[in-house]
Amino acid sequence: MTRILAIDTATEACSAALWQNGELLSRYQVAPRGHTDLILPMVAELLAEGELSLNQLDGLAFGRGPGSFTGVRITLGVAQGLAYGADLPLLGVSNLQALAQGAYRACGGEQVLAAIDARMGEIYVGAYRLEQGLMVGTDEEQVLAPAQFLESSADSARWPLGVGSAFVTYAELMSRVEERCEAVPFPEARDLLPQALELWQAGLGVAAADARPVYLRDKVTWQKLPGR
Repeated sequence: MTRILAIDTATEACSAALWQNGELLSRYQVAPRGHTDLILPMVAELLAEGELSLNQLDGLAFGRGPGSFTGVRITLGVAQGLAYGADLPLLGVSNLQALAQGAYRACGGEQVLAAIDARMGEIYVGAYRLEQGLMVGTDEEQVLAPAQFLESSADSARWPLGVGSAFVTYAELMSRVEERCEAVPFPEARDLLPQALELWQAGLGVAAADARPVYLRDKVTWQKLPGR
């Protein structure tokens, strides 16, 4: 019996999901602000619905980034707080990978270019392919300007499917994909679970104190921008 809770607040979406013996419960809300007020009630609702306490969980998955600096910090802080109290291992999963996993779940994509609007004129981007039901990165995740990405990938074949908010903000990115998975605009906690289960089964959970975010940007101090 495996019970894993997943949370994510790294983008405009706030979400939580509970995996219990093959059954999935989830909560999802797009809310550019207020993630701190939303995430814990979501967790409480899921645990109540699943008739579980934190102490009965096997692990806690969190979106480790990339995403909004503030959003990633909220995710990590909440995950650490919950894990400390219940002595749970933490399972960090890439938000870009979760986005690609969502594209497979919702749109059937098996080769996916995932891209998140990173603000400040940049995107977070990574390419993935499906291997035994799990999205696996085909290159390193990057943060760069859309024009730089288009130039660096100009000689590559187009990806069958694109997913993520960057394709809305920067329409020119559509030239690199055949179509877009519109059903998944942001990463969702439920799509952290396939990778989290793999990590847990391999014994790769980490102690709360050792969990780390992945920002991709060298400078993690945001300048204040509208909507952030």
